[in-house]
Amino acid sequence: MRYTVSAVEAESIITKKPYSDMEEKLRELLLHRKRRVINDEHLRSAAVLIPLFVKDGEYHILFIKRSQEVEYHKGEISFPGGLCEKGDAGLEKTALREAFEEIGIHPKDVELLGMLDDMKTISTHYRVTPVVGVIPYPYPFTIQGVEVDDIIEIPLNHLLDEGSRGEESITRDEMTYTGQVYHYKHYLIWGATARILKNLFNVWIGLKDSLHTHSCQS
Repeated sequence: MRYTVSAVEAESIITKKPYSDMEEKLRELLLHRKRRVINDEHLRSAAVLIPLFVKDGEYHILFIKRSQEVEYHKGEISFPGGLCEKGDAGLEKTALREAFEEIGIHPKDVELLGMLDDMKTISTHYRVTPVVGVIPYPYPFTIQGVEVDDIIEIPLNHLLDEGSRGEESITRDEMTYTGQVYHYKHYLIWGATARILKNLFNVWIGLKDSLHTHSCQS
């Protein structure tokens, strides 16, 4: 399945909802915060989409499990995304294109909120730009079986819980990664995806604190 961004796109099959107060504040925060940008011509540019959605009254994050057929990161938990291509009109378009190709999220159904700090992958030498977006739910996902084995929906509050995260050492392909990891059921999130999550949660927690303070002062 292939999606090419064009000036004129088909109407969305999903009816979008207005931003919630939390989403609007997050969009404003991402817009005005100073984002860490990695400028290194030796790194290949990539982008991922962090899909947020509300399920059972609480925010969730959507992840994918990579298949064993991909060249890199076999079987790992990650966000939908991939390398930038010449036809991509910016990093956000890369993230949207890849999300459509991998799990069928139509770009018109994503409310983009902004971008997080660039992350460098250790084994593949990518500069990954995370793009935060809100999607409708439920959604008719379509899994691209060659690259993706499964879609995983994880409550955001579970990942924020101290019992679900910590520092661990993971060895893969004779390389050892030591850093932040997250656990959910039998899934393990580590590497660049875990570092991106940590960056997102630093922003998210600061946002919730500011909203709470504002509410108390009202």
